[in-house]
Amino acid sequence: MKRFVSLLVLLVLVSHAAVAQVVDNTADDNGTFTADGIRNGRKTGRSDSIQSQHKEIPRGMKVWTIDERFGDRRPAVPDTLSYMFMNAGLNTGLYGSYNTLGNLGSPRQSRIFVDRRPASEFFFLDPYDMFIVQPDDFQFTSTLSPITVLTYNTAGNRTNGEDRFRALFAVNAGKEWGFGFKFDYLYGRGYYSNQNTSLFDYSMWGSYLGERYQAHLLLSLNHQKVAENGGIANDAYITHPESFNDSYSEEEIPTILQKNWNRNDNQHVFFNHRYSLGFFRKVPMTAEEIKAKQFALKSQKAQEEERAKEKARRRAKANGDDFDEEAYDREKRSSGRPEDAAIAGDVSQARQAADSAGAGDRVTVDLGDSLQMADLRRRDAQAKDSTEKWMKTEYVPVTSFIHTVRFDNYRRIYQAYNTPKDFYAQNYFNYGTTANDSIYDRTKHWSLKNTFAVALLEGFNKWAKAGLKAFVSHELRHYELPVMATPAGSSAAFFDGEEKWNRHDVSVGGQLLKTLGRTFHYDISAEAWLAGDRAGQFHLDGHADLGFPLLGDTVQLAATAFLHRSAASFYMEQFHGKHYWWEQQLDQQIHSRLLGEFFLKKTRTRLRVGYDVLKNYTYFGIQNDRVKSGDSYLVQHNALNVRQSGSPVSLLTLQLRQDLRLGILNWQNVLTVQKSSKDDILPVPVFNAYSNLFIRLRIARVLDVDLGVDGRYFTDYYAPEYIPGIGSFGIQETEASRTKIGNYPVLDAYANFQLQHTRFFVMFTHVNSGDGGDYFYTPHYPLNQRVFRFGISWNFFN
Repeated sequence: MKRFVSLLVLLVLVSHAAVAQVVDNTADDNGTFTADGIRNGRKTGRSDSIQSQHKEIPRGMKVWTIDERFGDRRPAVPDTLSYMFMNAGLNTGLYGSYNTLGNLGSPRQSRIFVDRRPASEFFFLDPYDMFIVQPDDFQFTSTLSPITVLTYNTAGNRTNGEDRFRALFAVNAGKEWGFGFKFDYLYGRGYYSNQNTSLFDYSMWGSYLGERYQAHLLLSLNHQKVAENGGIANDAYITHPESFNDSYSEEEIPTILQKNWNRNDNQHVFFNHRYSLGFFRKVPMTAEEIKAKQFALKSQKAQEEERAKEKARRRAKANGDDFDEEAYDREKRSSGRPEDAAIAGDVSQARQAADSAGAGDRVTVDLGDSLQMADLRRRDAQAKDSTEKWMKTEYVPVTSFIHTVRFDNYRRIYQAYNTPKDFYAQNYFNYGTTANDSIYDRTKHWSLKNTFAVALLEGFNKWAKAGLKAFVSHELRHYELPVMATPAGSSAAFFDGEEKWNRHDVSVGGQLLKTLGRTFHYDISAEAWLAGDRAGQFHLDGHADLGFPLLGDTVQLAATAFLHRSAASFYMEQFHGKHYWWEQQLDQQIHSRLLGEFFLKKTRTRLRVGYDVLKNYTYFGIQNDRVKSGDSYLVQHNALNVRQSGSPVSLLTLQLRQDLRLGILNWQNVLTVQKSSKDDILPVPVFNAYSNLFIRLRIARVLDVDLGVDGRYFTDYYAPEYIPGIGSFGIQETEASRTKIGNYPVLDAYANFQLQHTRFFVMFTHVNSGDGGDYFYTPHYPLNQRVFRFGISWNFFN
């Protein structure tokens, strides 16, 4: 109760603080984050010190992502809206489509197959995609003034709660230079025992956007420490609590493992730069640029007037006179000509005077008169100057030379101080000189990739209808894994240092694209690996979109297709650990996809249809026995193998997104149907649904409010099981212990608020929880029961 009262007090304080800031923040279609107060000329949202100087702070932030290979900028929309803010920090994803272990920051996997990213080389980090941002998804910034964004989410208490704090700071040094840093810390104590998470990220970035030279730099440090409990010891503690003599709270439910951890440390450096050859031309300024220039001219004029006043003040002081500020301002106002004042001798003014004199006494203006002609010429010159005033000189690049370098460094440790007896099927070696149950599996990996590209850019003249690019890449990869040795006269093997491997690849490729214009766009790219460990690998990707009006609506069609022939990760072919060990050769996987999208703007209907075919599909298969022991089960003979399907696997996906609105009532739905040809190796739920019913209203013209309930549901299926020892998901292969999850709705009730620069929410997740329910989103890992959550995000303009 004290916590709830404290949160209410905090909400009141935030509301009072934010009422003083009456500037509405919006995001334009081009990704620019601006303030309506500046656009409307209102002098609002300023600090007291700035108000005393009668100055305004220019507010605005433009964000973009870049193509990892070529550095092409793609406009993005910053995370500044209250819509869906309550779900942004949930492990299950914005639309509840991820399987998760329950705790904040724990590993997860999307149930929607077309939304899964391809497995990365260091796949141990793939389940943390909620936290780790890849370079091609990272948002670079350009700001009119320094901006700080602070975001905090919390739930629970000191024993079992979840907290996440994020801070972002961005600043510009002129128009070309942009800098910033991001801090992200997540700590989930966990409502069930032995499942706490601690994730840390610190990123710094810089960008330079000159006419001929552009560069982007991203530095990132990440650390993930996750406790592994192996799931609860008996699902009946959740599904049938009445079958036990004792009543168990969440933290009292026995778990399979304790004192087991996955630790990941990784550092990343990404640098892309390009130099362009081209020419200059005059083009009109955009509305945003005109407003920025008007603001600059207004500020410059105010500064000049302030300097003139200060000079007059010092002159009066030197002469021993009192400076009358009001008389000085009155004199300056009367001496200046109003902007809308008519010019003496103006032709239109003379005609107006003649008309007012009456038809019988009309004055005829002789346009041949030299004074009148001179005045007309002067007015024409003024109009020309005014037109050129809002023109800018634009550099049009024709050919670009591009270089990209990326360095990634990884270290993973699986550590255990206590392993149940017979938990693992195999024990390949021991650490130290005696057999024990401790585990310290470690691997290291780093990669260095350089890409050189040449681009002939589209749009520099009417004949250049598309852009053409070519590139060559080289990647060097390094791996380290433990090795074992068997001493003479001993039957047991022991850890004997680490073995190291170096691999390299050379690939070439190209891209043909058209991004300009409003109707039709396309992008076709190809890459082939010519030498090295992945020789024979081939990727072909294509995308096209078309927009056109139809019956008063706007129709958008998009199609995406790819054909990928990809080698398996080094770790899928070779892995050394105390209880998991494999060395094998795998065939390259062939994955093809056709994906079409249909969107009606007016009805807000979006339909996706996708078809995937996978040949030589590669996955983890996990086997274990669950043996009854009292009220719980023991997991024994746990074994893990890498599998590869000998026959193709196909998967059909249909997804409908439909948003409905009636006054303040909104109903949003995401419905997905999937069908896999082989559920035993590529399991997906047949039906997955997300529904959000809420009312949206504005209070006192400043407070935007969303009040609603949303739910997520999927049909039951044999979902992939989580594997603590490898930090990934695998297919359940032991028939006797296979477990289905699903067929259980999860409902959340929430209230979202936005008060100018401040967003905040209150929410109860899993409001329908109660005794007896199959609320598992991963086999043997239950979700949290009913939890109260609070989150706030505040933007500061310095």
